[in-house]
Amino acid sequence: MSDWSPITWRLRSRTLTTADHTLIMGVLNVTPDSFSDGGRFFPDDTVAVDAAIVHGRAMYEQGADIVDVGGESTRPGATAVPEDEEVDRVVPVVAGLVDEGVVVSVDTTKPAVARAALDAGAEAVNDVTALGDPAMVAACAEAGAGVVLMHMQGAPRTMQIDPRYDDVLADVGSALRAWAGRAEASGIAHDRICLDPGIGFGKTPAHNLALLCGLDDLAGMGYPIVLGASRKSLLGAILERAGHPASPEARDPATGATLALAIRAGVGVLRVHNVAAAVQVGRVADAIVRFSRGDDEGA
Repeated sequence: MSDWSPITWRLRSRTLTTADHTLIMGVLNVTPDSFSDGGRFFPDDTVAVDAAIVHGRAMYEQGADIVDVGGESTRPGATAVPEDEEVDRVVPVVAGLVDEGVVVSVDTTKPAVARAALDAGAEAVNDVTALGDPAMVAACAEAGAGVVLMHMQGAPRTMQIDPRYDDVLADVGSALRAWAGRAEASGIAHDRICLDPGIGFGKTPAHNLALLCGLDDLAGMGYPIVLGASRKSLLGAILERAGHPASPEARDPATGATLALAIRAGVGVLRVHNVAAAVQVGRVADAIVRFSRGDDEGA
């Protein structure tokens, strides 16, 4: 029998667990310029806010365990959004989803945005700078929020300009371990922390592939791992090289390959754009992996 045990991630008012299945985090971009669905749910009027809420609720009904709402694009070359504008984009959508019973996280690097979203009912904060701002650490600790600490080399506007590592897997793992320790020392409990290696954030295609190959090492660090490879440019480059170019929206089958392998490696949370497709991949991969471990009798 395997010694595998479920992962738990404690949020503000509830705990998510992989006891039944690998967790799915649905991406909801309320931005005009995100790489995959920018502008689709940009809340420039009441109709757009309502559409974003409907989409977030649909993802939850399709099987997302948590919906991640972001109001500032972090794609390569993205420009910064003023704090008050990001609050205006995010908070109405967070509040509307919470009213619908959806578990929500907020994707932001700004403490004021995090506080506003937490006040509106968000359960967790997903920060691509790994709580680099001490005020963000304080906001999350005071609220008892779950957190996702992501690795990024540089900043969104410059991160893809010649990124370099001595050993990308070791360097990313070491940085994430240090940032998690800093968060714990500042009052964020160990079981509230998830780590994200940051696929596509200050990494070359080779760096990204090395991280995907080393997910089992990262999953052994003692924190749930979040994988955000959905529709990324790495997948587009692989498909282009194979003679099958695909736009971001057409990369869901390619995304599925990363999801299944991530589940095999022990990743706990899959951050995706297409929840319905990810749930199918996830449930089947879960069944195969758990059967191989002796944890399930199978179909």
